[in-house]
Amino acid sequence: MQTVTSLPSLTNIQGRKALLQARARFMRHNPTPSEALLFSAIRGKRLGVSFKRQVVIGAAIVDFLAPAAGLVIEVDGDAYHATRTSADASRDRKLVRAGYTVLRIPASLVQHNLPGAVALVQQALR
Repeated sequence: MQTVTSLPSLTNIQGRKALLQARARFMRHNPTPSEALLFSAIRGKRLGVSFKRQVVIGAAIVDFLAPAAGLVIEVDGDAYHATRTSADASRDRKLVRAGYTVLRIPASLVQHNLPGAVALVQQALR
C-alpha cells in the first residue's frame, strides 16, 4: 500500500491534479478519528443533503463537501491546524470566492460533543 508521502511529486497541471486525487483517495481510506466520527453522523442524507469525503476543489482537498448546499466542512485537529491559521484563512478565502461556505469544526468538539458539532453543521445548512 502506498502512503501519501511515497506518491510521486508531479509538477505539471494534469500531474498535480492526479496527485491531489491520489492524496484525496488515500485520505478517504484513512480518515482521522474525528473525521470518521463526524462522517458517521452526517452520511447518507441524514441532514437532508449528501456529503462527500476528501474532495478536491481547485488546489485544495476539503474534508467534507455537501455539493447541493455548497458547504465545505473542515475538521481541524488541534496540533496541525494551530500552526496553519494563516494558510487556512487564505484557503478559506479562495473557497468562498469560488462560491462555497466554509465551516471549520475543532476535532476536540467532534470527539467530546458530537451532537454540538452536528448542530453547527445543521445551522450552516440553513
